[in-house]
Amino acid sequence: MQNRMPKVYGAMVATPHYLASSVGAAVLRQGGNAFDAAVAISAALAVVYPHMTGLGGDAFFMSYHADTKQFEGYNGSGRSAKLASAERYTSRGMSGIPQRGAESAITVPGMVDAWWSVWSRYGKLPWANLLAPAIGYAEQGFPVSRHLRAWIEKDEGLIRAHPPLAKLYVTDDGELIGEGERLAQPELAATLRLLQSGGRDAFYASDFTARMAEAIERDGGLLREADFREHAGEWVTPLSVSYRGYELYQMPPNSQGFSMLLMMNMLEHTELARIPRDSADFYHLAAEAVKKAFRERDAVLTDPDFNAIPMGRLLSKDFARGLWDQIAEAWPAPAPFLSNAMGQDTAYAAVVDEAGNAVSFIQSLYFDFGAAYVPGDTGVILQNRGSFFSLDPSSPNVLEPRKRSFHTLMPAMVARGGKPCLLYGTQGGEGQPQTQLSVVTGVLDYGLTIQEAIGLPRWIYGRTWGEDSDTLKLESRCGEATAERLRAMGHQVEILDAWDGRTGQSQGIAIGEDGVISGAADPRSDGSVIGW
Repeated sequence: MQNRMPKVYGAMVATPHYLASSVGAAVLRQGGNAFDAAVAISAALAVVYPHMTGLGGDAFFMSYHADTKQFEGYNGSGRSAKLASAERYTSRGMSGIPQRGAESAITVPGMVDAWWSVWSRYGKLPWANLLAPAIGYAEQGFPVSRHLRAWIEKDEGLIRAHPPLAKLYVTDDGELIGEGERLAQPELAATLRLLQSGGRDAFYASDFTARMAEAIERDGGLLREADFREHAGEWVTPLSVSYRGYELYQMPPNSQGFSMLLMMNMLEHTELARIPRDSADFYHLAAEAVKKAFRERDAVLTDPDFNAIPMGRLLSKDFARGLWDQIAEAWPAPAPFLSNAMGQDTAYAAVVDEAGNAVSFIQSLYFDFGAAYVPGDTGVILQNRGSFFSLDPSSPNVLEPRKRSFHTLMPAMVARGGKPCLLYGTQGGEGQPQTQLSVVTGVLDYGLTIQEAIGLPRWIYGRTWGEDSDTLKLESRCGEATAERLRAMGHQVEILDAWDGRTGQSQGIAIGEDGVISGAADPRSDGSVIGW
């Protein structure tokens, strides 16, 4: 696998779908920069990866601007509806927010705003040019990929139950659309054309907005036109910690990115490279670091506008040392109880241009096909991110009006000498910080190429894809002997397929000190890397 890794001196894109990679490469060849390419890729993914992302979801962008030499983040997550509150559900005898349908779509989609904000700040090409490829694939269609077909089959019941989805994914003879067949989305294309001509406000403050909000209200949802009109994402300063001479960057809350930085602060207290990467000892230490970080994450993570988060303490080296000492004393620690299963419906991509600009970005509908709900004839599948809010008033993530939920999205970068040397991220809900840990330690501690690191056998601890299991899940390539030793240590081990999609779809770009750029797309995805 490592022999096929692209290496170039110029520019590179890495995405989970080959068509999106082609779109990004074309934008760069037309004279666009990394920011232009990121927006165009994101829009294309919203069309060709509809089970993973879409206009009805959120997006986070981590960027480095070569002229200013600044790392910045854009938080494109939406807030809950003004009408949303825990009491609205508990008063009806409900113990949780519905995971599907109009009632689960209670947060404003933030992705279109994020596109506009990134482009208007740093883009070079005309806005209309960046949406044109996505419009083409929505109007003319594209071949259904292996991954999309698998999720259409998995979610057949949801698709057939909702006419706007059924008319796309069920053929005239009543069969599900097959791999390789052409999927066109004319209503989504019409919405994209409105955005192409009207920009951001066409989605958030227009007749289209009113029409979408009317459909949501008619179908029993809580989002209203005012919620869309008042939406705004924000530019943020990334969090960072040092690790063996590198700087690791993550998005601040409401992103869970700090949990991965906490894990790395813990692992810095051991000479990881001396522990064989394919050993039970490695998986044990990784799983224990995950447990400690998740306990801290779950105790505080929410919208920082509603609750102060002690980030200075959480990311201090002394705090991590204390947690690491606890790991050494307990072998293994009890598993933290996770109250809700998390979605894993996500698409991550990365771009580096010839000027040295870099964008690491990720977008999501939360669950596969999000809320499985399309308002009216908009063609927009709305996310169900808000279904992860708690109804427990003691929870930091309790549902309140105009609040951003605990968010799994966490695009990442690593810097050396003040410049990016690694862009990486992954699909995966609970698995995102874990797969990131696997990739970044593979590169920084074990000296692997980005392709080799992404190809490593993976594990995942916790709940994702809506599952209830808190097991330590290992891909079968980890080996039965390793699994047996972990069981003997006290871990509850579950064996997955050799290249299991539940461990995420990771992409990455590495930039060497000699200026050589290399990239990788996860073999678990439909993606590709293009560089020149």
